[in-house]
Amino acid sequence: MSRIGIFFLGSLIGAVIGGVLVFYFFVGAPRNGKLPGTLIQPPESNQPATAQLVLKQEFFNQVLNTIFRDMNAPSFPLGERENSAQPGQCASQITLLPESGGVRSAISFENNRVMAPLAFRGSYNSIFGCVNFSGWAQTNLEMRFDADQQIVFGQLNVETVNLDGVNPVLSGIITPLVQSTLNQRVNPIQILDGKQLALKLPVKASEANLKANVKDVRSEIKDNALYLYLVYEFSGEAMNKS
Repeated sequence: MSRIGIFFLGSLIGAVIGGVLVFYFFVGAPRNGKLPGTLIQPPESNQPATAQLVLKQEFFNQVLNTIFRDMNAPSFPLGERENSAQPGQCASQITLLPESGGVRSAISFENNRVMAPLAFRGSYNSIFGCVNFSGWAQTNLEMRFDADQQIVFGQLNVETVNLDGVNPVLSGIITPLVQSTLNQRVNPIQILDGKQLALKLPVKASEANLKANVKDVRSEIKDNALYLYLVYEFSGEAMNKS
């Protein structure tokens, strides 16, 4: 393999590993009302200057299992306000779990969509006292590409929330809180930084640098894997001789 090929492959692996870890940590994501970029579309035929990344379903779930096994489970304040509860008091919060009520947190590829049931437990400081709850949420993940930032973002969409053994009256309050918390606290999820995939290689014989930036990203799901197609734009620039 050429030196260019080795460098390019190394950059891809580093970006994928870093992006997947961010994806599963669900922490530190900026929160605002407007999601960045545009939805990623299916690939076009005969698209030139394209690199392909293939991420197997099993790869995602192995990383997810490692997060729950070796790291602190992701936890968020329930609703829009930060928790102000003192130690020993009831804190309104939700914590993601590897499993709850027989449902495991996992990634699956179904009907050309990325599906992610998320198990959780939580507590809610209500006017009726502290309410503990558990359950799971069915979510899907859509991907967006921001060309200006050169970043692939994930947008988590909560489809349904299922609570175990909660009074129907309180369920009507807690269910939308869980849904809004996951949608607002998690999104957007930075999955892939295109700047890590950019190339700038010196070509001494030409006294110039070869540059390549990601100008578009396409995706599709097939054979239990997520295929990302990175469309590059190549250019050359004179070397800085100073």
